[in-house]
Amino acid sequence: NVRLRKEFLYKRALEDKEATTLDKKRRLKEALEQNKTIPTDIRGSDATLREILDLDDETTQKRREMIDDEYAYVGTRDPKVLVTTSTDPSNRLLQFAKELRLLLPFSTRVNRGAYSVPDLVGMSKANDVTDIVVVYEHRGNPTGLLVSHMPFGPTAYFTLRDVVLRHDLPEKPPNMSESNPHLIFHNFQTKIGQRTMKILQALFPPAAQLSTRVMSFINKNDQIHVRHHNWKSISKKTGEEVVEGQEETPGDARSKSVSLAEVGPRFCLELWKIELGTLEQRNVKTEFELRAFINSASGTLA
Repeated sequence: NVRLRKEFLYKRALEDKEATTLDKKRRLKEALEQNKTIPTDIRGSDATLREILDLDDETTQKRREMIDDEYAYVGTRDPKVLVTTSTDPSNRLLQFAKELRLLLPFSTRVNRGAYSVPDLVGMSKANDVTDIVVVYEHRGNPTGLLVSHMPFGPTAYFTLRDVVLRHDLPEKPPNMSESNPHLIFHNFQTKIGQRTMKILQALFPPAAQLSTRVMSFINKNDQIHVRHHNWKSISKKTGEEVVEGQEETPGDARSKSVSLAEVGPRFCLELWKIELGTLEQRNVKTEFELRAFINSASGTLA
């Protein structure tokens, strides 16, 4: 772990150096295009910068950030998620953690017991866990959710609202499938929105091609509404279910309708902090924090 941490810090140092070179190239390019005097601080290295500038392409013109390194393997290998609760959980929080475990493929639920936060992180690193999900409560109601990416972070803190468990749904839900779901992210347009989408997306493996399970993350006024559905195609002519994967004749797509069945659970997330570190670390850099003076008229995520 020490070696990996040193390697990560070395990559960050290279990133800072690359950002400085990129800024010098940008200023030199602007001076040459506008026929202006070359800035004094880059006159000594302008010959070297011109050679590098001639070799630029679409890849080298963009700055590489450490965010890319944190999620470099997302989609190439299946995630391994650990789901747990705060200490001394209520029955409702335990039930929500169980349903959350079924919601996330390749996840494992661990009873918190006497495990401390450093114990959870050490156990996760030893077992090659990619993410830790911790749910919290207040007076028996789930009120907080934490997602920490292993082994270097980031850690996202969410407020949890309007939790409806499966047995509290208006209609009896169907059995929960454990196939890899399709993901729908709506209205995540800002830099923080894209960051939040990447954090949540990393909890799920690539979707199975013929999966009829879908997870929706809908952002509305910085409230992320999470819904879980099963869908099936219904023939408009016969009213029977159409099996996916069968060969279709021209016009079959128009003769089908889609039926949705909510599986649950449903809940609402509100992001309030992102830290560049794992959950046991202190004095880490805060990438984003929702404060009272932030102008939220335009929205944080969209």
